[in-house]
Amino acid sequence: MDPLSALRDFTIRGELDKIVRVNDEFRFASDYSFPCSVETAYRSKQGNLYTLETLVYYIKNHHVKHTEYLQNARTQGITSVTFPDRKPLLDYLTGKVSSSDAIEFLVPQNPKFPELPSVDEYRPEDPVIVGAAMDAVDEDDGFKDSTNVDYMTMIRAIERPLKDRESLLECKNKNFYNVLVTSTKREEERQRLESQQRKDGLVAKSRLMGSDDRGLVGYGDDLGYDANPKPKMHLKGGKIGEGVPIILVPSAFQTLITIYNVKEFLEDGIFIPTDVKVKQMKGARPDCVTVQKKFSRDRDRVVTAYEVRDKPSALKSEDWDRVVAVFVLGKEWQFKDWPFKDHVEIFNKIIGFYMRFEDDSLESAKNVKQWNVKIISISKNKRHQDRAAALEVWDRLEEFVRSRSHS
Repeated sequence: MDPLSALRDFTIRGELDKIVRVNDEFRFASDYSFPCSVETAYRSKQGNLYTLETLVYYIKNHHVKHTEYLQNARTQGITSVTFPDRKPLLDYLTGKVSSSDAIEFLVPQNPKFPELPSVDEYRPEDPVIVGAAMDAVDEDDGFKDSTNVDYMTMIRAIERPLKDRESLLECKNKNFYNVLVTSTKREEERQRLESQQRKDGLVAKSRLMGSDDRGLVGYGDDLGYDANPKPKMHLKGGKIGEGVPIILVPSAFQTLITIYNVKEFLEDGIFIPTDVKVKQMKGARPDCVTVQKKFSRDRDRVVTAYEVRDKPSALKSEDWDRVVAVFVLGKEWQFKDWPFKDHVEIFNKIIGFYMRFEDDSLESAKNVKQWNVKIISISKNKRHQDRAAALEVWDRLEEFVRSRSHS
C-alpha cells in the first residue's frame, strides 16, 4: 500500500494514534512503515507533491487555527499544507470524498522486475517457483499477460536471504568484552559515589546529633534520622538499641542473599548471584554493608539506613538489641551461640526471611516452615520480578518494627 492510501485508511478508522514516528520513518502500527520524507501522491495546488511528514502533521493538527498551525509547523521544521489545500485534503483523508484531482498515483507503463538469478547462482528449495516466475516474464522484459501474473510468486522467486535467526544470534566476529568492561566500570563508579555520599551523610549527621541523641526513627530526613529524635521503640521482651538497626545474613555461599549481593537486592531490587558479585568486587571482603530503602510503593516515604552483617559472633551484647531482621539459611547451626533460648524467642524479637527460587523443591524449606519466618520467592531468570520481592521484604520489615514499637 502507498503512504497516502495508508494514511487515509488509518484516518477513516480513527487510528491516527497508532502512527508513530521512529527516527526517520513513520510506522503504521505493525502494518506498514514509510520514510518521513517520502513524497505522497497528493499534489499541492502550487505544483509540489506533499511529503508523508507534512500530511501526518496536518491531519493530526487540522483542528488548529491555520495561523497557529503554520507557526507550529515552522517551529518544528515541517512543510505546511497551504490554506487552499486544507479542506479538499481533509475531505479526502477523512473519507468524505473517494477521490481528488490532486491525487496522482504513478503507475509504470512497462513494469519490470530484476533479472532472475541463474540456476547455478541461486537454487531455491522449490524449483517450481522459479519456473512459474520465468513463465510469467517475456523475453522482452514485458509480461506475457499482466492480468494473470502472480507478482508475489515472482518476488519470492528472486528473494535472497541475507541472514537467518541463527546467524544473527551467533554474532560472528563480534566482541562485546569492551562493552562489559565499560558497563562494569560505570557500575563500580556509581556504587563508589553512593557509598561515599552515605558515609559523608552519616558522619555529618552523627556530629550534629551527638552521641547521646542518636535514635532510630521511621520517618525523618533522607538518612532515616531526625535532629529531634523520637522516643526509642521497644520490642516485646526487649528493645531496639541506640544507633542504626542491624540486618543479619548468612555467611554461607549456598544461600541466595549474602553480604556480597544484599545491597543490590535491597537498594535496587536486583538479584545478582553471589559468585558473580565476588568476581566483580575489588578489595577485602566487607564486614558491614549499609543499605537504604530507595524505592517504595509510597513515593512520599523517606529513606531509612540499616547495617547488614554476617558475623553474629562479632556482635556485642548491646549490638543484639539493634538486630531487627535475619535472612535464614534453613539450618539449625546458623543460630548456634545466639543469645536466645529457642526459635520462638528469636522470631518474636527478630523478623526472619527465607529466600528461595520459586521452582525449588519444597523439601529445601522443610525446617523453615516450622519457624515463624517469611518465605520470599524469586525467579531464576526473570530479573524484572526481583523488585517486587525486595518490596515485600521492606514492607514486612517496616510492618514488624512498627507493630513492635507500639506494643
